[in-house]
Amino acid sequence: MKKIELDIIALSHSVTQSNNYAVVLGEQEGVRRLPIVIGGFEAQAIAVAMERMSPTRPLTHDLFKNTLNIFEIDLKEIIINDLLDGVFYAKLICQHDNKLIEVDSRTSDALALAVRFNCPVFTYEFILESAGVILEGDEESKKTAPPPKKGKRKGLESYSVDTLNKMLEEAIQKEDYEKAAKIRDEMARRSKDS
Repeated sequence: MKKIELDIIALSHSVTQSNNYAVVLGEQEGVRRLPIVIGGFEAQAIAVAMERMSPTRPLTHDLFKNTLNIFEIDLKEIIINDLLDGVFYAKLICQHDNKLIEVDSRTSDALALAVRFNCPVFTYEFILESAGVILEGDEESKKTAPPPKKGKRKGLESYSVDTLNKMLEEAIQKEDYEKAAKIRDEMARRSKDS
């Protein structure tokens, strides 16, 4: 099966389940989003790694990463490989002595490790077909937009990085994933250009 690469585009409180969080993954070569409900601990573990925070003592996922590093096991990628009764399943694809090893994992733990190892996240078409969503306006955002007219609202390219970071936090808090994705894309474009 062909793998589809995903990026983490948002992390916020879950609308559908209180006391839980949602991580939203977006396909790199498309407009579909894959929202996955995760627990608070895993959300914290993902957020800490994404923000490059250094806790005074290692979190469980940091401990696991350190252990893999000591034994010279490299996490190559994670694959969200199944969806049964609304539950996502994942595998860690590790390499040790030129041998690939697959390890079953909860999807939330796999994502927390993917952020720490900076490795790609993949899924399959059948999962995006059954659980993926297209947020209103995403199809249009992929098309080439006409140049902005004078007197209209400023485009994202006119804001500073600090302002973009604040806007991104606000969009995630409001669960405006479309806006968060656009802001993230603008920040990624700037990183590539510099």
